[in-house]
Amino acid sequence: MKLNPYQPDQFILILMMLRVGRSIVELVKGDITELEVDAIVNAANSRLKMGGGVAGAILRKGGWSIQEECDKIGYCPVGGAVITGAGKLKAKYVIHAVGPRMGEGDEDRKLRNATLNSLKLAEKHGIKSMAFPAISTGIFGFPKDRCAKIMLRTTVDYLKAGSSIERVIFCLYDDETYQIFAEELNRIKNEV
Repeated sequence: MKLNPYQPDQFILILMMLRVGRSIVELVKGDITELEVDAIVNAANSRLKMGGGVAGAILRKGGWSIQEECDKIGYCPVGGAVITGAGKLKAKYVIHAVGPRMGEGDEDRKLRNATLNSLKLAEKHGIKSMAFPAISTGIFGFPKDRCAKIMLRTTVDYLKAGSSIERVIFCLYDDETYQIFAEELNRIKNEV
């Protein structure tokens, strides 16, 4: 990951790391669209329409070709994930993971599946480094503490089983979300 020295507020590198087998789980605070990784994960909706939040930022920086690929795919169920190119982004791919809307029922399992299916899809495509946002915590209203617990523990358990993915980054946009994820990763570190 490269930082732009001319825009010091663009990325605040508050890094936390946990080694899991041959892989590393990292936390950073900043803009996921600026990361130099093989794939970034988009917090998608089932129709794969990129409007606001993380999806909107990805579309603005990556270009319309990403939405065009999503339109060809057409649909992804909640808990699922699909992959497209990354247009003009620094990443090579965008993995579109569909998290749950709070109140729709069975949300924890659906978020776990969205995380797990993203990891499996990354592995299938030979992706060595990837970055997740806090899926479903924006307009979908999922609680950030539950999101951190589910996404981090699902990722650590997946990597413990052995994976070709070398780096999984959780890129959190604001201080509150970063702090919640950092506290959960510290709990996991103490258990390992």
